[in-house]
Amino acid sequence: MDNCCYNRPYDNQTQIRISLEAQAKIFIQNAIKRGKIELASSFVMRHENENNPFTDKRNAIGDFLEKNVSIFISSDKRPEVQNIAEEIMSTGIKSADAAHIACAILAECDYFLTTDDRVLKYRSDKIKILNPVEFLKILEV
Repeated sequence: MDNCCYNRPYDNQTQIRISLEAQAKIFIQNAIKRGKIELASSFVMRHENENNPFTDKRNAIGDFLEKNVSIFISSDKRPEVQNIAEEIMSTGIKSADAAHIACAILAECDYFLTTDDRVLKYRSDKIKILNPVEFLKILEV
């Protein structure tokens, strides 16, 4: 999951799409807590979360990651992340998003979850990019 997913429950829930994505993200988080899904994270996610100006959100997301990450891509993989990210950026994806996707690929994730429409348009044979609601359709927990 990228930073957009983690922050979705904190967004204004009056739009149905945002509300559905937030509910799906919470369901997925609960499946992770129950050990039904493995969660990967990275130094990129940690950096983004540490720069969250909202202390409560930053702490809640950081605590969840600390307790539930099974696979972590550390900064010592930065050169490999950069190589993969450069290829992804050549398709128009911004650098931070490309780094997130690159970390997920290095972690050998099957799926990368985001609510960012630009990232959802990216296609790769190395990873499937879905929003949380789409992921629920294929999830068997």
